[in-house]
Amino acid sequence: MSDHDQQRVSGTTLVTGATGFIGRKLCRRLLADGHGIVALTRDVERARQTLGSQVRAIASLDEIEAGERIDAIVNLAGAPIFTRPWTNARRAELLESRLRTTNNITQLIARLEHKPEVLISASAIGYYGVRGDEEITEAAHGQPIFQSHLCQAWELAAQAAEQYAVRVCRLRFGIVLGMEGGALPGLIRPARLRMRVVLGSGEQWQSWVHIDDLLGLVLFCMKHPNVSGGINVTAPHPVRQRQFAAILASQFGPSIPLRVPAVVLRTALGEMSQLLLEGQRVVPAKALSQGFAFRYPDLDAALSDLLRSTDPARA
Repeated sequence: MSDHDQQRVSGTTLVTGATGFIGRKLCRRLLADGHGIVALTRDVERARQTLGSQVRAIASLDEIEAGERIDAIVNLAGAPIFTRPWTNARRAELLESRLRTTNNITQLIARLEHKPEVLISASAIGYYGVRGDEEITEAAHGQPIFQSHLCQAWELAAQAAEQYAVRVCRLRFGIVLGMEGGALPGLIRPARLRMRVVLGSGEQWQSWVHIDDLLGLVLFCMKHPNVSGGINVTAPHPVRQRQFAAILASQFGPSIPLRVPAVVLRTALGEMSQLLLEGQRVVPAKALSQGFAFRYPDLDAALSDLLRSTDPARA
């Protein structure tokens, strides 16, 4: 049994973005580990229906009194980055949706009489920009392109909490694999039809993580006071895109390649096509050095587990 299975956490955690794909799973995990949860949400009634009566849903951080005890904050709020092309208006929306909530969290921390021990704030490996075959650890810097600028600004806003002696962990998510949301359900559809979709050259790296390991790393950050700063939330073994497609398709049997030329994606998506055509080869150096044990370090095992969870015939 891994370290993050053995340890249990307690206290009250504030979660933003609690009704999203990652947020829902995190709330279930925290409840199972005995945590109280306060969920910041735009739709309180929907949050109650989605998360259950054990979770206190609030529409504004102003509803938290200064004397209340919040032991940890997990900030997942932010508009999805891949739903619409990056027009100037969309870029502003993506940035504002992340900075608004993060800045509000800093204001909450400022007035809380008992400061939380840790702020765990989401970011993404887009922080590193376009890096080709370079193996990237947390020591790498960002680049002057939008996906990197977005993550850098988000992380900088989270770091403001450090002025109140709050430990800040900035989690740089890779492609999060789960059956209830994220990229995987869409990727499975052609794979079920025995097609392996190759985007552009297919040589670009894809850094991914099983949702269970992501949740484990969040709890690991809560429990370990020596963990802080930027943290790559990716499995130890990234793969090239064509390899990802082949491993996924192999879960359903023999397949044929379906190539999508890079020019088609660049024409349709503009700069946003970087997310599909220009990957990052990211490794979780900090998590591994701190002793975090990944349940699913390899893609084949991760996909087998996720598909088995929804297909009884695979069990």
